[in-house]
Amino acid sequence: MLKQLTMTVVLSCATAAFMIVAMPVSSAMAEDESSIARGGLLYDKWFKVIGAKKPGGTHKSWPAANTKKAGDVTWRCKSCHGWDLKGKDGAYANGSYKTGIKGLEAMANADTAKIVAIMKDGNHMMGGMMSDQDYTDLANFVSKGQFDMRKYVDYGTKKVKGDAAKGAAYYNTVCAKCHGKDGTLPKEMEETVGELSNGNPWEIMQKIMNGQPAENMPAMRAFGPQVAADILAYGQSLPKMK
Repeated sequence: MLKQLTMTVVLSCATAAFMIVAMPVSSAMAEDESSIARGGLLYDKWFKVIGAKKPGGTHKSWPAANTKKAGDVTWRCKSCHGWDLKGKDGAYANGSYKTGIKGLEAMANADTAKIVAIMKDGNHMMGGMMSDQDYTDLANFVSKGQFDMRKYVDYGTKKVKGDAAKGAAYYNTVCAKCHGKDGTLPKEMEETVGELSNGNPWEIMQKIMNGQPAENMPAMRAFGPQVAADILAYGQSLPKMK
């Protein structure tokens, strides 16, 4: 009896110790996901996220060969490196955002201090534009938030490799309140969820993962890219016209 009681106490202590050790790790992981998701918003449109004025003029490092884009859009990270972070080797190999600029895949798992230093160099000209926390979040997104978009989107057809049936459950639970059951809301959104999902799945994939800058759209990053792909697959089945 005493032996059994002693074993029970030992196991209880071991369980408690494990929980004490594990809890900070879990909290740290959750905080990483939060920082990465916010970094994804900054990657999308940093000046809107922080409430800053739009940068004036075209970024000096914007390639002269690309005459289709100008002004503040050239200051967005995604405009150079793509929604898939593959740059010239990804979805932006062609189209109005073709720049010939390389992607950020080499920066996956890189030291965030190194990434911040690159943001502030003479090529990127981002020094003094944001707070220390902003730089940290954006660097975390680049270093820790990358995933291979080719696993989830067919680059030839733009079809998403997701489970639309599962996506319907996620969409109707999380997204429909703002976007409507048929994806035609809010009214001020010019394009439907169906049109956006089919036209630029790489963009919508990132927005599902990280949210929409300066809007109350929830980030689904903590659930992983496959859940985002499932939601996007369902989004592609929704009406393309209002």
